[in-house]
Amino acid sequence: MSRTTITLPSSLLEELMSEIKAKSKTDAVITAIRDEIRMKKQERIKAVAGSMDFTLSADRLRHGDKRFG
Repeated sequence: MSRTTITLPSSLLEELMSEIKAKSKTDAVITAIRDEIRMKKQERIKAVAGSMDFTLSADRLRHGDKRFG
């Protein structure tokens, strides 16, 4: 883990801590960063929705893998 010094508006940080019920400023910032990353990944997944062609049926995808018995 690395240390970083940043300047944040106190009101913004207090609002963030209140909204996510964080116990510390560090927890609040880490949670906000993780949430932002998760949302960006979801946006990328949604962007390709409907553009992929599947050649196997849903049943075959679920039960056709021999590694799972």
